Amino acid sequence: MKQHDAQYYVSKLGLDPHPEGGYYKRTFESEEQTSAQELSVDFEGKRKLYTSIYFLLGSNDVSHFHRLKSDELWYYHAGSPLTVHVIDEHGEYKEYKLGLNLDNGESPQVLVPKNSIFGSSVTDEDTFSLVGCMVSPGFEFQDFELFTQDELLAEYPQHKDVIMKLAYEAIPV
Repeated sequence: MKQHDAQYYVSKLGLDPHPEGGYYKRTFESEEQTSAQELSVDFEGKRKLYTSIYFLLGSNDVSHFHRLKSDELWYYHAGSPLTVHVIDEHGEYKEYKLGLNLDNGESPQVLVPKNSIFGSSVTDEDTFSLVGCMVSPGFEFQDFELFTQDELLAEYPQHKDVIMKLAYEAIPV
């Protein structure tokens, strides 16, 4: 199989820039909806049961630290492995390797639990990662929260190195 570059996937899949970094396109969404009361989660109104996107990240970019009110499942598709950086609700930092080299600690799927602060970076230089992400209950931008370095350093100073790498100095307008 021919190895493609990032621009090939951006063009062929119709990906658009994402506010957290990288490129994305919503691919699937549930026709059914659910409410916060039915699921004991913290959001207003109803949400689709799930939404799914393609997400592409180049090695010169990062997916900046953000938080969702829903679980997010990540699936490896192509390119370099991706590192998913997570600060969980208890303030613990964990790294997950998304890829197909199981002998190297990679996994084809990674779960980021709701209310975790997370971002991602491409493992190898001069390449990209193409992944899929499914959010359940479904993603809505009103449930999406970006963070600055100062905000995260005030709460998690022990994770300074990764915060400086993955958090915005100032949230872009």
